[in-house]
Amino acid sequence: MARAVKLLSLQKKVQMSISISSLSNITADPGNIERVNDGLSTESNLSTLTFTATDLHNFLRTRRSIRRFKPDPVPDSVIQNILATATFAPSAHNRQPWRFVVITTQEVKEHLAEAMAIDFERDLARDGLPPEKIQAQIKRSKERITSSPVAILLCLDMSEMDSYPDEKRGQAERMMAIQSVAAAGTQLFLAVHAEGLVGVWACWVLFAQETIRKALNLSESWEPQAMFLVGYANETPRIKEMKDLKSLVKTL
Repeated sequence: MARAVKLLSLQKKVQMSISISSLSNITADPGNIERVNDGLSTESNLSTLTFTATDLHNFLRTRRSIRRFKPDPVPDSVIQNILATATFAPSAHNRQPWRFVVITTQEVKEHLAEAMAIDFERDLARDGLPPEKIQAQIKRSKERITSSPVAILLCLDMSEMDSYPDEKRGQAERMMAIQSVAAAGTQLFLAVHAEGLVGVWACWVLFAQETIRKALNLSESWEPQAMFLVGYANETPRIKEMKDLKSLVKTL
């Protein structure tokens, strides 16, 4: 795996400009992400790769979700490499409807955690949970955000997708965009792994989209879809239990 990571890191020659959010510089629109190719073609890149299929499969299968991190900061250059790789994911019509908000400032993480906790507490109360369990879950949720060196909010932007007069095709177009954003999320997660970092994919942002948008002062077109909490591992990953492949596949 170490060999695969080293070889993958050699490919990271894509430079990228991205705004890193802080309490003082969160704007109404966090800005466009620029991706600049350094002139190397995909064909020439592939011709220089020497890792085997087994190396790559082992690398992909060793990714794990980790929720406890060391306090060590993640260099900006590493974050940029991760995001640049994420943007090479496939997307419907090649519209690339993903948007990223990178949060490294502790004050912003705390502000976001507090805002989301209000929605979380309300929903748990509606579920009938006792107050002590509600507070325990809220505390755990806050700590996950505030203890991670980096939080990357993955958003969907439908503004460049096709529009249709009928509901059926409109829903299909939206689903294609959501699938595209999810593909970028997967690629981002694997890029985190390639950098020797760990993280967890959190989907609970879907329950607090408007609260998150207001807390971070995002554009109305940026729809929060997921949050990646990223850092250096401070726990040993457990063995991942996998479903039997035969139960998941139908061959015709």
